[in-house]
Formats: sequence, C-alpha cells, structure tokens
Amino acid sequence: MIDTTPHIITTLLAMGMALAFIIADRSSPTSRALALFLASLGLAIGVGTQISYPMHYAGRIEWWDGLLAIPETMAFFFAYEWILRVRRTVPTAGLKTSGPDRLLRIAQGLTLFYLLAAIAFPRLRAEKFLNAGFHEVFERGAPEFWLFALPLTVSLALSLFSGLLMLRRRPDRAESLRLIAFALAAPFIASGLVLPNTIAPVTTAIGLLIFLVGGVQYHVIQGRRAQFMSRFLSPQVAEMVGRRGLKSATDEQTLELSVVCCDLRGFTAFSAATSSKKVISILREYYDAVGAAATECGGTIKDQAGDGVLILVGAPISYPDHAARALRLANKIRDRGMAITARWSDAEMRLGVGVGAASGFVTVGVIGAASRLEYAAVGPAVNLASRLCSEAAHGEILVDARTIELLGAEAKSHPLLPGEALQLKGFQQPVQSYTLAAA
Repeated sequence: MIDTTPHIITTLLAMGMALAFIIADRSSPTSRALALFLASLGLAIGVGTQISYPMHYAGRIEWWDGLLAIPETMAFFFAYEWILRVRRTVPTAGLKTSGPDRLLRIAQGLTLFYLLAAIAFPRLRAEKFLNAGFHEVFERGAPEFWLFALPLTVSLALSLFSGLLMLRRRPDRAESLRLIAFALAAPFIASGLVLPNTIAPVTTAIGLLIFLVGGVQYHVIQGRRAQFMSRFLSPQVAEMVGRRGLKSATDEQTLELSVVCCDLRGFTAFSAATSSKKVISILREYYDAVGAAATECGGTIKDQAGDGVLILVGAPISYPDHAARALRLANKIRDRGMAITARWSDAEMRLGVGVGAASGFVTVGVIGAASRLEYAAVGPAVNLASRLCSEAAHGEILVDARTIELLGAEAKSHPLLPGEALQLKGFQQPVQSYTLAAA
C-alpha cells in the first residue's frame, strides 16, 4: 500500500490556495471561479488517493466508480471558466474575441465528455487511465487510455491557446504574469492524473507552486495599485483599477456623461481675513463632505483646486443614469455645503456654496509625462458646468438643458424651474439654465 501523505499535503495546498484567493477578492467573479478550480482540484486529489486508489489497489472496481471523476471534471471545467472570465476583463484592443471564447466552451464540453466516458466505462478508466504512467502508455500501447486522455488533452490545449491569445491584447502586467503562470503550471497539474502515484503529488505540487507565485504577484501588484489609487479616485474606480489595471481602466474614450462643479462663495475674502489654520480646517471639512457625496452617487473627483471641486459622473465608470446621479450629487453637495458654511460663517464673514451641473460628450483619459499623470476630461460640458457654478448664488444649483433632456420622464420628479438664458464666457450663444429647487 502506498503512503498517501504526500497526496494529503498536496490536497491541503490546493484547498489553502483556494481559500486564500477567495478571501483576497471574494467579490470578483474571476476569483470565485479560480477558488472553485483549486478547491475541486484538492477534492479530486483527496477522493482519488483516499477512496479510488485503495479500492483499485484491492482489485475492487464498483459500478459507481466513474462518479468519482466528478471532482476532476469540475477542476478542469472551473479552470477554463476562470480563463473565460479573465478574458472578459481584458480590453479587446479591437481584436475579435468570440472565436477564442468559443474554444473555451468547447474545452468545457470535452471535460463533460470525459465524465460521461468515466461513468460509462469505470473499469477502463481505473485500469487503463488513472496513474497509468507515460511509459506504459507509449511503449505498450493502450488505445483505451486515449478514450479519457484525448478529450482532456485537447481541452487543455484549447484553453492554453485561448488564454495565451490574450497576450495579443497587451493586457495589464499583473494579468500577464498570472496567465503565463497558469500556462506553465497547467501541464504539471494535469499530469498528476496519469503519472504513477509515487510521482503525481510532486508534479502537482510543482504546478500549484508555479501558479501560486503568479497569483501572489498578481495580487501584490493589484493591491498596491488599489491602495495608491484609492487616495485619488472614488472607491468604485479604485476597485476597477485594482481588478483591470490602470491602463484598461483609464484608456482614452469619448462618451456622454454629466459634470458637477461646486465652489464656495466669499471664500477669497474669508481666507484673506482668517488664519491659515482655520482656512485649512474648513477646506478639509468641505472636501470630505463633497468627497463623501461623490462616492455615494458614483462620481469621480477630477479636480480640487482651492475651493473649487469638479466631479465626473459617468467616467471612468459609465452609468446610463448619469444625469439623475448628477442631480442627486448636486443636491447632497448643496445641503452639506450649506450646513458647513453656516457653521463657519459669522456676522462679519459669510460663506456660501454654489453648484453647476451640465451634460454632454466628453473625452476622458490619462495624459502627462512618465513622472506625473493626470486623468483629464475635455469637452464643452466640463466648461459649462464650471461656468454655471460661477453664476450660481449661495444655495443655488444651475443645470443645463441637456441634463434635463437626459432625465426624460424622471425630470418631473425633480423640482426644476426655468431660469435665465445666460451669456457665459466661452459660449457664443446664450445658454438656457434651470434652477434645481430644494426638495
């Protein structure tokens, strides 16, 4: 009887990796598929060495023996599902991706064929396939071996081909490392099915360790990015950067979005007559309030300069209801800003807050030199929101006509009042404005 201690250790290694990856990023569909792959692998090793092998060693092959192939099938199936989900997170770079995606579905279908063959021919699988060893297969010739080996081999080849095709899209460095690690590890892991029991745990462990190195590198790189970017972007955007990488999250694109701009009224005079420590305190409280409101509505703060804040709603994360979100954000900024300015104002120095909101097509993306990058937004809607903000009185929210148009039927639920046609700097024609009254 062979000592199964190495197999138990390999099982625990696979299960531990599954637990570690799901804890690290439990909300990610790719991490869930990866954890299911590793957990199924650990289960397959445990079932194979603690149930199947002792039975086969004693010469017993039951009718239900083929059902023990279910964990193996699940491991292959979820490995290919993981690759498919990773592919969906990598930008296509203009390449056609439907073909490689179909290859992964075919690979999953081949694993199911393996399971059906195992259920239909449990004795052949036990005697001619499991731990048969390459020497036995290639020197003695065992055509029954290929009934089980061929679908798994072809499925593995298809999955590796589909996975490596992603490198043509120039994915993020962290994702590339993880894909290459899987491509190197997969043959070692899969060979554990056919190698003798004395060697199988070694090759499987080598494969797991190769993949573990790639997986750890991936999470280290993504974790550093997310930690860094969370200090500058909204949590939603920081999460996207951590998941997809900086490049794919901030690629240049032109899309329709809404822009909200706010600043403080009377701040210049207030700061000139007030100690710098007090000015910093009010700015910190003001920025915190605006930042919290932006987070609640899915906005991304693009600029904070002095007492002015410019927020994008709809980039880098796109929202179909960006106009409605922008008005909710403007309301929150007004309510919280008025509470803050009332608390800091006195009989001599009065502070206020004004807000402007506009919608339109804007080009967004990262610009700058290698030493300093900035997430830029260029388009008339950005300038219009800033101009409307400048025209707004204390406690007033001015909104442009396009934002009202995008609201559609929902506009009736907002207390919007037609305002003046404003002659704004940088705009040749007067701009019709609307006032968002307090709810």
